[in-house]
Amino acid sequence: MKFNIFSELSYEVFSPTTFIFNIQAANLPNQQITDESLFITPEIDFTEFSLNNGDARFVKLEAPNGIFFTITYHATVDVQYTTIKEKALLKPIPIIEMHTEVLPFLFPSRHCQADKLRKLSTKLFGQLPDEYNKVVAINDWIFYNIDYITGTTDSGTSAYDTLIQREGVCKDFAHLGIAFCRALDIPARYFTAYACNLNPPDFHACFEAYIGGNWIFFDPTRSVPINGLVKIANGKDATEAAVASFFGNTNCTYMNVQCNPAEEGFIPYAATTGKVEALSYQ
Repeated sequence: MKFNIFSELSYEVFSPTTFIFNIQAANLPNQQITDESLFITPEIDFTEFSLNNGDARFVKLEAPNGIFFTITYHATVDVQYTTIKEKALLKPIPIIEMHTEVLPFLFPSRHCQADKLRKLSTKLFGQLPDEYNKVVAINDWIFYNIDYITGTTDSGTSAYDTLIQREGVCKDFAHLGIAFCRALDIPARYFTAYACNLNPPDFHACFEAYIGGNWIFFDPTRSVPINGLVKIANGKDATEAAVASFFGNTNCTYMNVQCNPAEEGFIPYAATTGKVEALSYQ
């Protein structure tokens, strides 16, 4: 399915500031970018780069003091996700047999303190028969027990904070899901995307769990169609996949994010529970 994605971010800069943006669609075998453009107004030199030969694409630039600038990105992306039958997800992969690139997603991270949640995770989900059903239960538990309330958290909020406060936004829901999974020795990673039918439109955060040799998508907010996403990046948590980071003194004055089907025939899959469809954006 093809999607048209668009983002526009404007900043007022109060001192010389370095920006790192992560707003471009990821280059993936199952995500083909057929057309795209990125420009900055007024013109500022920028450099594109990737980290550790990853799929995510970053833009870095240095903005001078006193400038107002806007970065604009547009792309048409053909996304071919994979639907995986539940039976295929019930075969466990021993940690010793996992690919080495998967192993970092087993460990606690700054925003996903799995070590603090091990006892609770085991009590809530440890009795379930397999990893897939455990992650489905984690996804459902977050949806039913954490309130989605904008403006209640910030960039420093962790999964443990969200568990205590019982409120947050999509990044907080994702962090908690990741922490619960890792506490049960299930690799999990942060996932940022453009999301079709998200209201209000914005960048969206969710998570993927490594089950049966596949990275399976989960969204504990249930706010978007699970087959309506264009992946931007993965990471251990939001620190590795933030759409915008800056080093200096600045203020974001405007943001517009859009994701719309580029062709007829899009039928959204309702984001109820993980058992509706098991999708991989791998």
